[in-house]
Amino acid sequence: MVGVSDTPFREVCSQLGAGLTVGEMLTSNSELWSNERNRLKQVKPRISSPQVVQIAGSDPTQMAQAASMNVALGADAIDINMGCPAKKVLKKAAGSALLKDIQLVREIIKAVVAAVTVPVTLKIRTGWCPQSRNGIEVAQIAEDYGIQLLTVHGRTRACRFLGTAEYDTIAAIKAAVRIPVIANGDIDSPQKAAQVLQHTAVDGLMIGRAAQGRPWIFNEIAAFLATGCELPPLSIEQRRDIISTHLTRLHAFYGEVKGVWYARKHVAGYVKGLPGADSFLQQFNLRATPIGQLEQIQLFCDRLLCDRMTDPEYVNMAKGAIAA
Repeated sequence: MVGVSDTPFREVCSQLGAGLTVGEMLTSNSELWSNERNRLKQVKPRISSPQVVQIAGSDPTQMAQAASMNVALGADAIDINMGCPAKKVLKKAAGSALLKDIQLVREIIKAVVAAVTVPVTLKIRTGWCPQSRNGIEVAQIAEDYGIQLLTVHGRTRACRFLGTAEYDTIAAIKAAVRIPVIANGDIDSPQKAAQVLQHTAVDGLMIGRAAQGRPWIFNEIAAFLATGCELPPLSIEQRRDIISTHLTRLHAFYGEVKGVWYARKHVAGYVKGLPGADSFLQQFNLRATPIGQLEQIQLFCDRLLCDRMTDPEYVNMAKGAIAA
């Protein structure tokens, strides 16, 4: 997720249970890597899991060169993007646009796999449009040409993020190949994770949008799959500490000006649905310094704690616990 899964976010997700994280999609045109945004995409997060760099493009030679260069810069694995539905990516015949050209899919995979010694993985959608779902064919090509892991978002490019994910299609793709397959799309709770695993028989799950503002979802899913029980909801203090840690990393990574900008988007996800979130965000977005943002988070959480302590239902519950 470009603009979301940057280095600070991947570090937070890793600490909260994500077994593997993938970097923001990076153009295969190395001439563009010197600009600040692309340069920052290549900064490796401080995590214990492998460093996975995702590249996008439509020229097999350029993609192979980009893969090789990223390995030289410390990538432990290369992920090829054939799933992005963004128009600016499609205009360059990259991302999910590649699903329309099976021969080009084959050439890119063959070139990238031959160029590096690290594992190469692939991210796809189920096809270009509902009338041309070719996910099984692409998956079989991927397996034949050395892809070691395949992630499938359960929609076609034409569907973008509308409707529901096609878990039947993902299951059919999994059944058609021997390499590990990861399911992606609409997995937003531990219960949904368990249902998708059972329905598709895949080897793992990729969480995208559901982790925005809720990076602890990885721990929640892992605990539910291991025990069948849900973890208790995070306390306000725990949420505050996670948000503050994330903001501090954003400020350090992007600098005091841009770090403040990026923090606004993430904080909006963190407080969504909480009491007083709208009025809080109005004040938070006026803060122009890192310390101002952190202070605003502290004040908001203090207010939530105060409101909870005076809530009659909470007070009665606490009294019951003491009496017991």
